Amino acid sequence: ALKVTAVVVEDGKAVAGGGSPEIDLSMKLRDYAASIGGREQLAIELFADALEIIPWTLAENAGMDMIDTIIRLKTEHEGKKKGIYFGVDVAANTVSDMFSKNVIEPLRVKRQAIESASEVATMILRIDDVIASKKSAPSPGAGGAGPGGMGGMPGGMPGMM
Repeated sequence: ALKVTAVVVEDGKAVAGGGSPEIDLSMKLRDYAASIGGREQLAIELFADALEIIPWTLAENAGMDMIDTIIRLKTEHEGKKKGIYFGVDVAANTVSDMFSKNVIEPLRVKRQAIESASEVATMILRIDDVIASKKSAPSPGAGGAGPGGMGGMPGGMPGMM
């Protein structure tokens, strides 16, 4: 907690809490995705879905209806200029202006969390691609295993002819 407080003091930048930045970013990404099209549009929309998990989980953990909460958040973020600060208020089980409730998060921490999650997802996808390509490509010499033998060695193990 002390390090997080120090980060806010060092940077002097904070964002509203309660999933407010995530819902706002997801909405902006969806608008941007509509202008792109193709596979890139799908990837951007899926990233927006991933961002919505934060307010969804906050609402779920507070015992709120998740769908209603997301709809209310989106409505607040679309309409009003100060609506961008609205997030999930777990203490009051509603959607509220997080800045007015003094619920803030350091911008540096939020940025690092999103960057780290993106990097991990990218690494998992790359590993999955490597595994998928190895499964689909035949291994060299795999066709000539002898009786009880090992693949790639004629007649099985060396000296067992």
